[in-house]
Amino acid sequence: MTIESPVRRLLPLSDLLLFLVAMVWGSSYGVAKTALAFCPVLTLLALRFGITFCLLAANLRHLRHANAATLRGVLVLGLLLLSIFLAETFGILHTRAANAAFLISLCVVLTPLVEWALLKRRPGAAEWLAVGVSFAGAWLLAGDGALSFDFNLGDGLILAAAVLRALSVCVTKRVMRAAALPALTVTAVQAGVVASGSAAIALIFAPSQWQTLPAFAGHGVFWGSVLYLVFACTLFAFFAQNYAIGRSSPTRVSLLMGSEPAFGALFASAWLGEHVSTAGWIGGGMIVAASLMATVPWRGVFVARPGRA
Repeated sequence: MTIESPVRRLLPLSDLLLFLVAMVWGSSYGVAKTALAFCPVLTLLALRFGITFCLLAANLRHLRHANAATLRGVLVLGLLLLSIFLAETFGILHTRAANAAFLISLCVVLTPLVEWALLKRRPGAAEWLAVGVSFAGAWLLAGDGALSFDFNLGDGLILAAAVLRALSVCVTKRVMRAAALPALTVTAVQAGVVASGSAAIALIFAPSQWQTLPAFAGHGVFWGSVLYLVFACTLFAFFAQNYAIGRSSPTRVSLLMGSEPAFGALFASAWLGEHVSTAGWIGGGMIVAASLMATVPWRGVFVARPGRA
């Protein structure tokens, strides 16, 4: 007779990790905003992912036995991540936060379509229902900031980031399925591409984005924010995401990651003192509920498994 944790029986480790990633990334917006008060976007991205790459560089040894197709695949994943961060970060500078929150959540709607087209897996009815609930919740949550759609450059960049996120999840699934690479190796390559890409773009196209970093003395808030972004929002988050994608479907991963705006609103309310209306809290609750709808095997809640206690 085997004793099994009720939580682990309902949610596998990969799903639990993705919930934690959503919580961490929900808090990352406020932390990144604090860090950006001290240095420009591209400098921060190069620093954040450069530190991550240095910490994970030893894992690149696994690439020695990888074939050309695998190397191309992980490089594409790095370029996708660089594109996502550039589109998201510069997009938020040119649009309203409410618009950005809603448009990026469209990733949840787009992922099943991309998965169907790219991986030939048709999402089930429960997943489509969860996608609809998540979409409605995102509308309520973002509408708390009075959505305004005079479509501009910022809106276009955020929408592009949503498409790239959906594509990235599905391409990561394909690469992880075809290549037996550890998740930390893939994360190391992605970090290296984002760091070098951000630095190159700043040096060649936007010199004003490349600035001297604040000194350690007297800038504890900045360096504390950077360390949080590196260890929690990058090292842990991208490892957990790559690990989970290799063990789950892109639509399931997207739904779990789609709870990020809900945790972001909770963090903004608790930590930054931002006001969230009743409709906003309902929307956030719907997003989290949508994640549970598609991931928890509800039949297992009420029906005991044979031979288990």
